[in-house]
Amino acid sequence: MATPKIGAMPTENALDRLDLAILRRLQANGRETSEALGEQIGLSASAVLRRIRRLEDEGFIDRYVALLKPEALGLGLVAYVNVRLEKHAGAGKRNPMEEFRASVQAWPEVVECVALTGEMDFLLRLVLQDMAAYSRFMMDTLLRHPAVQDCKTSFVMDRVKATTALPV
Repeated sequence: MATPKIGAMPTENALDRLDLAILRRLQANGRETSEALGEQIGLSASAVLRRIRRLEDEGFIDRYVALLKPEALGLGLVAYVNVRLEKHAGAGKRNPMEEFRASVQAWPEVVECVALTGEMDFLLRLVLQDMAAYSRFMMDTLLRHPAVQDCKTSFVMDRVKATTALPV
């Protein structure tokens, strides 16, 4: 798939102002009907639906999800954990980076994991019930991982801005 171009006329892998308007509205409400979208941007429902299908097919739209409120589910603690890994694999052992990447996929407390440049290797965003759940995860899971050398945690005190919308 070619790299998508933003702001161009609606040719293959390019977005025009109507495509951008559709994407902005879908980011705000992924359940908005093609009829409602069409009314807002001046297209028929069928034209909106064709554009949405093209946006999906060309990879501009990854997936549709429901965003849940962590607090409503009893998940009131958010922590960011910087992780530094060992740099050398032992004889017959997988690469520590690959081993860690595979392990993190199975940890439900980790809702996001990104590889970093700089002093630390990864940044984990944890969503947990409380400090006891955090302690259990750290002691029983993360710090017991053979590739983990060091961790530094920061706890979220207040969410100043939280959005999933990209600036299109």
